[in-house]
Amino acid sequence: MKSTKMITAILACTQTALLANGLLVDSQNKMRNAKQLFTTILRNKNTSLVDYRKATDSIASILACEAMDHIALKKVTAQTQLAPFVGLEFDTNVVLVPILRSGLCLLPTFLRYFETARVDFVGLARDEQTAQAHWYYKNFGTLTGNEYIIILDPMLATGGTAVEVLRKLKTSGANMDKIIFVSVVCAPDGIEKIKTEFPNVKIITVSVDTHLNDKKFIVPGLGDFGDRYFGTE
Repeated sequence: MKSTKMITAILACTQTALLANGLLVDSQNKMRNAKQLFTTILRNKNTSLVDYRKATDSIASILACEAMDHIALKKVTAQTQLAPFVGLEFDTNVVLVPILRSGLCLLPTFLRYFETARVDFVGLARDEQTAQAHWYYKNFGTLTGNEYIIILDPMLATGGTAVEVLRKLKTSGANMDKIIFVSVVCAPDGIEKIKTEFPNVKIITVSVDTHLNDKKFIVPGLGDFGDRYFGTE
């Protein structure tokens, strides 16, 4: 069994290589200690339901702020009590797309940061034998190509579900240059799959883990995110 130090070193090397190859936006270096503290809580199999939900909200806040770095803003002039100042506000609409069910874990926090965002929903179930994703639900509003789309899915494993969603968004009129995929932990396989077909899609994540096991679960991972968050383990 690998030691904690060895796993940490492997994760660091994996992230460095991915960043060097342009597979990720450079987000891992931001608020690194805070991310590690909260992901430690999420990874720990003994974390209580209450603490798991609190840590999820904290991680989601960090990821929402990072997503803002990739959304167009415009300058606005306003007034303080003493003088005018130039500030910023969103320059375009934002659409949040949580992938059911675990994407819902990130949604409440993202809505606090993107208060006027429309929310579209997609649902795909992964066949445990083949690891293939199958659609069971889709509810999109009209897409013009001008809006920024933030896809929410806490775990990116094989990338099969993510690519299916991205294909559906593309055929529905989305601008692929304005899509941000937000995840808590990723496997290199999933990142590679997205970037192979959709190289302009930005991926924001907390951690790139080492690999997928023979059941296509992320290692070291953090278990089933939805089950742990909703208490259905």
